Amino acid sequence: MKEILNQLIEYKSLDKSTAREILSNLAQGKYNDSQVAAFLTIYLMRSITVDELEGFREAMLNLCVPVEIPEYDAIDLCGTGGDGKNTFNISTLSSFIVAAAGQPVAKHGNNGVSSVSGSSNLMAHFGYVFTSDISKIRKSMDTCGLCFLHAPLFHPAMKNVAPIRRDLGVKTFFNMLGPMVNPSFPKKQLVGVFSLELARLYGYLYQKTDKKFVILHALDGYDEISLTGAFKKISQYNEEVMTPEGMGMSAVAAYEIEGGATVEASAKIFEKILKGEGTKAQNQVVIANAAMALQCGLDIPLEAAIGKAEEALMSRQALKTFKTILEI
Repeated sequence: MKEILNQLIEYKSLDKSTAREILSNLAQGKYNDSQVAAFLTIYLMRSITVDELEGFREAMLNLCVPVEIPEYDAIDLCGTGGDGKNTFNISTLSSFIVAAAGQPVAKHGNNGVSSVSGSSNLMAHFGYVFTSDISKIRKSMDTCGLCFLHAPLFHPAMKNVAPIRRDLGVKTFFNMLGPMVNPSFPKKQLVGVFSLELARLYGYLYQKTDKKFVILHALDGYDEISLTGAFKKISQYNEEVMTPEGMGMSAVAAYEIEGGATVEASAKIFEKILKGEGTKAQNQVVIANAAMALQCGLDIPLEAAIGKAEEALMSRQALKTFKTILEI
């Protein structure tokens, strides 16, 4: 590891096979905590390359516990996090809307590292019991069209890294990897990223696969459609800059989509929106993100996708989906 660290400190990069080998070794506890912390920190101060990101991703997927559910043709909605914006749980809410609107969802989630409340923190707060039992996962898909895949259960090799990430308390390249390593290997993906540079890296890697994908980055830094301004959308078809007005929606202020300071506060916002009691800004943001996932997953026009998302939320079908998964 000493040689690798020196190489990176000198602004040299890793080839794909070296990156894959290092992450495999790291996950298997072959480096000490100080070396791991140094390795993670370097990538906060220099850009990651396509080869490095691809190598890290391959190592994670090779080490994961796979979830075999291809027959559901599910989509994952996941953000990298790490944008420092402290929004409410937009992608998690959107997942329930998308499932309620008829597109199955395999939601990959984890506890927050650089934020107060990640999707797993939220689900645990409501009493959801994480599982890797394939029969329960299939039952969840059959019953409500959504399963929740708590990352640590499917990436057990990462247990060596989790305490170090938690102690650092800042985004690392594992934030970049999270949406790429869903253990169910979905063929459809909506992913939000915290930088335009990472959006382009994701786009390059996903173009090499058979995925249907949409990558989102708000130009003012959010890892999702925030409606606070224009955002970049990259898909297998094209790249475009879109605006709230272009989606038929109003721009919102940053404070209108802030999350809570605690998991409990975040959960209250989450529940209020699902019950149809959210503010116009909150509703618009989750509908916008859910609609983009529905457009990707169902291959329908955006206007129709917005209509389906709005109906799923305001009719409380999304709330019903959420209540159902808690009862399984």
